[in-house]
Amino acid sequence: MYQALYRKWRPRTFEDVAGQPQIVATLLGELRAGRVAHAYLFTGSRGTGKTTCAKILAKAVNCLHPQNGDPCGECAVCRGIDDGSLTDVVEIDAASNNGVDSIRALREETVYTPAAAKYRVYIIDEAHMLSAGAFNALLKTLEEPPAYVLFILATTEAHKIPATILSRCQRFDFRRIPPADIAARLLYVAEQEHIPLTQDGAEAIARLADGALRDALSLLDTCANGGGDAVDEEAVARAAGLAGRDYLYALSDAVHAGDAPQALRTLDELYASAKDADRLCEELIGHFRAIMLTQAGSIPPVSASEAGRLQDAARDFDPETVLHALDTLQHTAETLRRAPVKRVEMEMGLLRLCNPALDTSPAALLRRIAALETQVKAGGLRAEATAAGLHMPPGAPARGGAPKADAALPWTEPPAAPETPAATSRRAAQKQAQPENDAPPADSSEESAEPLACWPEVLEELGRIDPPLRGVLDKSKAVVRGAYVLVDAGNVMFADLIRQPLHQKPLVEAVRTATGKPYKVGVFKSSLHAAQKEKSDDPFDALLRTAMDGGVPIREKEQ
Repeated sequence: MYQALYRKWRPRTFEDVAGQPQIVATLLGELRAGRVAHAYLFTGSRGTGKTTCAKILAKAVNCLHPQNGDPCGECAVCRGIDDGSLTDVVEIDAASNNGVDSIRALREETVYTPAAAKYRVYIIDEAHMLSAGAFNALLKTLEEPPAYVLFILATTEAHKIPATILSRCQRFDFRRIPPADIAARLLYVAEQEHIPLTQDGAEAIARLADGALRDALSLLDTCANGGGDAVDEEAVARAAGLAGRDYLYALSDAVHAGDAPQALRTLDELYASAKDADRLCEELIGHFRAIMLTQAGSIPPVSASEAGRLQDAARDFDPETVLHALDTLQHTAETLRRAPVKRVEMEMGLLRLCNPALDTSPAALLRRIAALETQVKAGGLRAEATAAGLHMPPGAPARGGAPKADAALPWTEPPAAPETPAATSRRAAQKQAQPENDAPPADSSEESAEPLACWPEVLEELGRIDPPLRGVLDKSKAVVRGAYVLVDAGNVMFADLIRQPLHQKPLVEAVRTATGKPYKVGVFKSSLHAAQKEKSDDPFDALLRTAMDGGVPIREKEQ
């Protein structure tokens, strides 16, 4: 019967273990010195050698003819452990035997001495799956086991192991095996098995394995069964259901060019060849991550030709675009897990990549604001606005059209001085495109205005409608000039306050109630001229007045 490669080429000695030199050196040192602990905890991601090292350690402590710490592999004990016939070495799957009864049965066995070996070794795989009761039952035995008992716990989630168990074990953290070590091991196995594996094929498998040598050997087994052709990068992509490097670069080129139709056409081709959306999204994340690392000066472990393509892509993209692509793809990968139609979700993600304006996430909006700030500092937006103003036809209405007269709030800013003849002629030309409004008299001086006798009644009514504004206008006065009531606040800040839309409507209502007439309301500017002149040198005040004149509401932040 055929035996899978990962089983056939499972390491039998510490010397064969790949990618864990520190752990191997420590265990060999303990074995040579005769200082073997009574309990070990092996933790790390899948396929990194935890259970393999546990079995090698079980053989090493029981071997009849150890060779410098390594088991000989030839004695009866070593062969019995390899084929599972030795009853003194017990492997327990905690995922299916996680109850307290299983651990109690184990405790009852520990009272018996080994039948054929020096130690009774218990290998508890997936130890984090044990229940709380099972851990409590194991605790006493683990704390003070018999001299002939050795526990080895293996887990992928050490944080789920109780602290009382962790403190009684000697812990070893297995790291992900580097791609270079995986590729070297694959080439060795392929040579022994007469598999035509190429260097780029081995590197492709090593990248896909994500640090797990067992997964790499399983994928090599799959690729080798595809026929007698060479197992190169393209063959690995076909066997693993990958999109392939060319498709990834085609998609990234479309993103760089903002060519959404081309990106969607490439996606259609991939779906026609039955590519999985989740896997494609993961590949794109890895592709843009490689570009990001290349931009940071840390080229990932790839072939020389692939490194050249990555450097070209890194020069084409700016770092902000790459980070935006990674954010978008990470979000897409998350939503793909619960999307009813994954193809649509993937298409939406590609459209966001090709057209960043479609991305309304807070991070995307901040990036767009930062880009606008950069353009403003460079003078780009000001130049565009000036050019647009020069080419605007005379008398053309502003964007959105002129406001309707009946919808306008009865609030206006009368001009402080008569307009020049040139300005008058320009406005006359614009009257053809704009509705006529009642304009206040050009002169806003005190000579053309009469005091409003009922202003105290207006303030009294305002106190009922808007008490805060009534307090601001406590020392104010008002004058009547034609159809206008002009408020003399006596202070630039107060004048700016009553310009705000929040306070305009209450003031207009108070004037109408007290006078019985539909007066329009404005600011009496002549008395504020001196105060404005004093503050004209303050750039912040100038910016504030410009914003207020442009209709931007200003709110004072409460302390």
